[in-house]
Amino acid sequence: MTAQDRLALLALHFIPGLGGYTIRQLVSYCGSATRVFTTPKGKLLKIPGIGPVTIESISRSQAFQLAEEELKRSERDGVKILFYLEKEYPSRLKSLPDSPALLYCKGTLDFETDKTIGIVGTRQATSYGKERVEKLIQELLPHQPLIISGLAYGIDIHAHKQALHHQLPTIGVMGSGIDIIYPAAHRETARKMQTNGGIITENPFGTKPDAHNFPQRNRIIAGLSDALVVVEAAEKGGALITAEIANSYNKDVFAFPGPVDAAYSSGCNNLIKTNRAHLITSGKDIEYIMNWTANQVSVKTKPPRISLEGCTPDEETVIKLLQEKSPMMIDEISWKTNLPLSQLASVLLTLEFRNVVKSMPGKMFDLTN
Repeated sequence: MTAQDRLALLALHFIPGLGGYTIRQLVSYCGSATRVFTTPKGKLLKIPGIGPVTIESISRSQAFQLAEEELKRSERDGVKILFYLEKEYPSRLKSLPDSPALLYCKGTLDFETDKTIGIVGTRQATSYGKERVEKLIQELLPHQPLIISGLAYGIDIHAHKQALHHQLPTIGVMGSGIDIIYPAAHRETARKMQTNGGIITENPFGTKPDAHNFPQRNRIIAGLSDALVVVEAAEKGGALITAEIANSYNKDVFAFPGPVDAAYSSGCNNLIKTNRAHLITSGKDIEYIMNWTANQVSVKTKPPRISLEGCTPDEETVIKLLQEKSPMMIDEISWKTNLPLSQLASVLLTLEFRNVVKSMPGKMFDLTN
């Protein structure tokens, strides 16, 4: 991306009413973010989902001025802005239909670790919930997972602190601007996280932690997580919203059961009862369901010989990718082949029926020979 395209893409982020999906639509149809601002109104109106109100907002916006100020501040404060078109943008988010168009990042962030775990739960964590977090992270230490949560009171901050204690990388996804640590009591923990992980948000500097920002924040937690664990949750709350989003992304969701009369176990128990989460009692359950081993990914030096005769172009693309590296998670296959998850699922199912591909625990796929 050129410097001008980065500025234009950031400017689109400041236009009221434009979300990540609409921004990607505009850039895709126009060819670049810069061209969005120079494309005639008549052509913009032909883009699906773009109407007169949006076009008027683009033409009258002071977005470029705001974007220039934002870039200057990010450089001054040591904040990196990652755009969805850049290589460094998290691969786990690229295949999602509602992924953010950009991320503000601060710390020593590595989004491409082999294994990621999202840990969420109630802000009113009990001693039972805290013990489950501590034991879970300790049991998963051999896998060196990236721990992802929301920096909130209760289960979230306990997960971050335990990750720091065991020297695991951890990322806090915020519902505010990156300059506003919320709650303020967690500012020191957020600072420590930046030495092995960090904090991220899609919100501009100065964004207050208003309630409507947190469901949006939760989708990033779900998207970055290979597995999402709900430790404790009441009947309603942000943890359950995150679990629902993770299910919609075809992610594996796990929940610890609790006493039937415990207020902060009812959400977990309901997730399990309605088959929206795997019941777990320890890290071994996650290892089994996710097919996690010490050497989960093996690179094959001699790709198996598979006849591509009669295969569709999409099938050939998937087979050749799995010949280079397998097993591979469905999200990674989607990102590397540029196939939407719904279309990819159909391709993989066809290859399974032909005994070319096999499905494995943890939504992973491998060649059968």
